[in-house]
Amino acid sequence: MDLRVHVLPPAQAYIDALPANRYSAIVADFEDMKIGRFDRVRTKQLRGEIRELISGRHRISYFSLGSALYFVRGFPKKSAKTPKNEIEYAEQILKMIKRIR
Repeated sequence: MDLRVHVLPPAQAYIDALPANRYSAIVADFEDMKIGRFDRVRTKQLRGEIRELISGRHRISYFSLGSALYFVRGFPKKSAKTPKNEIEYAEQILKMIKRIR
């Protein structure tokens, strides 16, 4: 199973600003997810189709649509709950991509 991976600009900017070791860990997680090896990564469902990839204290919101994964935006985890605005932003992107597909 090979999924297409789309790293949207806000997610890419967040990942690019990380230290090299954390950057490499997230890229490796993307590769595992691309080939369907979700058992090798930590993820969590946030709301509906919106999920987050967990890498240390860093989170990348994402969703899957058909045979593609869309990584939306990254953020550092600072509290027990994911910020509501992160979930809502990912939901807006999901709706937009569904409209244009």
